[in-house]
Amino acid sequence: MNIKQKLLKLSYPLTMRISKSGDKGRIIRNKQQTPPLHSFYALRTVLIGGKELPFADLQGKKVLLVNTASNCGYTGQYAELQELYEQQQEGLTIIGFPANDFREQEKGSDQEIAQFCQLNYGVTFPITQKCKVTKGPGQSNVFYWLTDATQNGWNNHAPDWNFSKYLIDTNGMLTHYFGPAISPLDEEVVQAIKS
Repeated sequence: MNIKQKLLKLSYPLTMRISKSGDKGRIIRNKQQTPPLHSFYALRTVLIGGKELPFADLQGKKVLLVNTASNCGYTGQYAELQELYEQQQEGLTIIGFPANDFREQEKGSDQEIAQFCQLNYGVTFPITQKCKVTKGPGQSNVFYWLTDATQNGWNNHAPDWNFSKYLIDTNGMLTHYFGPAISPLDEEVVQAIKS
């Protein structure tokens, strides 16, 4: 961990407190229980190391998809995501999507990202190869599905920043968007996973 990353880790609680009341503390719910127009389980991604992960393998589990970065004020959420993963591992899969879309806060290679996550936060949940999560050319097919209502059935909201979270239920329906200032251990996140 470099000096900047150490300072960001120390300032994480303050970052969360300050930003929760703004747009980064946004929660969007699929109140109408609108099913997807295209199956979540038809998607796939590539993990660091090159192994392909077909989402058909995730059927019957809830899935929390998070865009991540190693040099962000929210990077401390890696520890909370790992804690959540350990607590809910029977019924939940968490997948991290490293992205350099917000002020170049993820400049490392895939190997550097994997090492950073494992050494500094003990991450054992799957991490994908670095990708683009914001809308536009080159956007990850997974984030295209998450942020386009013609795909997921209702949501057009793209990540507000690093550590935005999208929750998929056991039937492949997008149920929630949690902004980056919402902790993975927030009561509403945990209840949405357990329900």
